[in-house]
Amino acid sequence: MVKYIDPTAKIGEGVTFGRFVVVSENAEIGDGCVIGNGVVIHPGAKIGGNVRVDDNTVIGKQPMKAANSATTSDQKLPPAIISDDCIIGTSVVIYAGATLGKRVLAADLSTVRENVSVGDFTIIGRGVAIENFCKIGSYCKLETNVYITAYSELEDRVFVAPCAATSNDNFVGRTKERFKHFKGVTVKKGGRIGVNATILPGKVIAEDTLVAAGALVTSDTLPRKIVAGVPAVVFRDVPEEQLLENQDW
Repeated sequence: MVKYIDPTAKIGEGVTFGRFVVVSENAEIGDGCVIGNGVVIHPGAKIGGNVRVDDNTVIGKQPMKAANSATTSDQKLPPAIISDDCIIGTSVVIYAGATLGKRVLAADLSTVRENVSVGDFTIIGRGVAIENFCKIGSYCKLETNVYITAYSELEDRVFVAPCAATSNDNFVGRTKERFKHFKGVTVKKGGRIGVNATILPGKVIAEDTLVAAGALVTSDTLPRKIVAGVPAVVFRDVPEEQLLENQDW
């Protein structure tokens, strides 16, 4: 068949579908959406108006649980929600229990796990992985192949350069003690993380901090400072013209 749309799904006006699309029961698609080839929309998923979903993307997938998973539960999660004017690229996976705000861009091959919220106007770059139980603010930019570990929070206007990585397990997968201490990273408003930087579990990147390329952050940072090195130490102040308060957005 060219496509399957369950009779209980609600489809807005002017929606276009590619071939081999599956729209499951009780899913909702708003007016003016463009749904590409091979897209799968799982039960109850809600897609706002004027949303573009490119080929082979999956919206509202329930998570899988490995036998020894420390962060994934067996509970059935609520449907995914995609707000108005979002652009979802090719082969993206948006899990059940995820919510994307207005005008979010989720680029090709990115993944947004369950129990994640993403604020308005945020850009999720190509191949980015946002793990479960994360909160991403508005106007953030996560560039290609960024990894945001579970239980992390990024406030508004955060910038993360390509291939930056975060961690939430200081015990590196060993001993039961680790289950008491899972904690992702926190990046406060306007924080910036350079290419290939690594942030260790539970660390806080302060307001308007800039983490230099390749840095290894092993302790919380101070506001408005540039930190660099392995381990990262204060290098100098962030220039006044680069501070968030001095931008003309």
